[in-house]
Amino acid sequence: MSYDKEKQDNVSVKDESAVSASADVDVLPVGPGQLKRQMKDRHIAMISIGGVIGTGLFLGTATALLKGGPVGMLLAYVVVGSLCYTVMISLGEMAAFLPIPGGHLTFAERFVDPAWSFAIGWLYCYNWIILLPTETSAASVVINYWNKTVNDAAWITLVLVVVIGINALGAGAYGEAEFIFASFKVITIVGLLILGIVLDLGGGPNHDRLGFRHWKTPGPFVQFDGIAGVKGCFLGWSAVMTQAAFSYMGTELVAIAGAEVKNPRRNIPRAIKRVYVRLLVFYIGGVTIISLLVSSNDSRLNLANGTAAASPFVIAISNAGIKALPSVINAAILTSAWSAANSDLYGSSRALYGLALNGNAPKVFLKTTRHGLPWVAVAACASVGLLAYMGLSSGSGRVFNWLSSMSAVAGLSNWVGIGVTYIRFYRGLKAQGIDRRTLPYHSPLQPFAAWWATIGCSIVVLFSGWYVFLEGHWETDTFVTNYLPMAIAPILYIGARWYKRTSFIPYENMDFKSGLQEVLDASYDEPPSSNWFKRAWSWVM
Repeated sequence: MSYDKEKQDNVSVKDESAVSASADVDVLPVGPGQLKRQMKDRHIAMISIGGVIGTGLFLGTATALLKGGPVGMLLAYVVVGSLCYTVMISLGEMAAFLPIPGGHLTFAERFVDPAWSFAIGWLYCYNWIILLPTETSAASVVINYWNKTVNDAAWITLVLVVVIGINALGAGAYGEAEFIFASFKVITIVGLLILGIVLDLGGGPNHDRLGFRHWKTPGPFVQFDGIAGVKGCFLGWSAVMTQAAFSYMGTELVAIAGAEVKNPRRNIPRAIKRVYVRLLVFYIGGVTIISLLVSSNDSRLNLANGTAAASPFVIAISNAGIKALPSVINAAILTSAWSAANSDLYGSSRALYGLALNGNAPKVFLKTTRHGLPWVAVAACASVGLLAYMGLSSGSGRVFNWLSSMSAVAGLSNWVGIGVTYIRFYRGLKAQGIDRRTLPYHSPLQPFAAWWATIGCSIVVLFSGWYVFLEGHWETDTFVTNYLPMAIAPILYIGARWYKRTSFIPYENMDFKSGLQEVLDASYDEPPSSNWFKRAWSWVM
């Protein structure tokens, strides 16, 4: 598609089936006081990877293996991975068409109901804000592997200072830092996958060929609370779903970053199209290797012990008799936690900015520097990172479990919101006679993928903390961290709808035009590179 030709067409979006070819559109102002497109294609490519690889894979899989067993953990990651993929192709279709400030929060405002935007907007902001202290706590857990004599407050402070400093420099600095961080993470996980295969086949110093030993003994599933049979296996598997969901949280950051990406109609579809490869290789591949290398009854998997020795990768390497490598892997895991915290502050601040842009938060959060940094939103979200200091009394590993549960449930609830928004978007395009095939990106799996995302995520959320209702298993902290986030969305939606007196936007009145001209102006054709390395990089990323 030629963007230069697209800009020259002068027909209405509603009347022209090729929705992307329109100049009769409203323009969202871009200039002083607005976000600016500073991120390059390599930045958004690495951010899309960085949103997938985090402490949920390196550290959180310990809890998943401990509760669900090797096959139970793998099945949980496969199911939630399918939900993540369907959410991403739904969001990607909207974000590639309209990469504007607020991302799916603005889409909810246009395609569903302003009250819906208010509800999922605050839930999404809450999700990202909670992720910041979660990853910061994880970083202190990792550092404890080397040194337990220094108070965790020192490590938490160090992580927060670096993360806030990077975000204070703006989207360009964030993109560059995330490019470096994510590069380390990609190299680490690829190296661990190769190493894992070698160790499983007996290539380690102890020459112990594991094969599928841990699938046989102690078994493929962990019987929940000693309950025998299929029922115990099912309960063990379902107990892992929330942890699996936490691992995938953050993949939707591409949509939020869309307003600050150069040439968005080229770079965002490219990032979305390769999501399935990253999910399969990094997550499903990583979890498969973990299931082969570590026994589900290994006592070191308990995160309550508070050290990164709980990382299944570190346990596997230690079991193989490799001396120095665990410290190297922990350094990579620390980089992962730092990177994730960096993205958390970026995502939460842009979500808060998007809320203010749609009139769902105080206008003070719209204040930006002349370089396009929403400094008030960044400062407000950074202050929530202080929750990480809760680990000083309760233990960083325990706080990590609390916050990861809250974040996972909030994130899944937000995925439900994205699914509903896309279903309305899909019907709105059809009602206005707009052919989806003319969009910069579209998936043949729609609208069934959006329905699976909506229904599947709703079920996972509903049963996220079910085991506290079993006799003798009541835990107040587990109940609150799993069900409080679930209750937020309906309360916010009903309250906002009553206060604002809103209603669902008719399909014929949906706004597919505002902001489109700025997107077209920022998009352009890029000639193929003559450099073979750049062509290879472009294909991979």
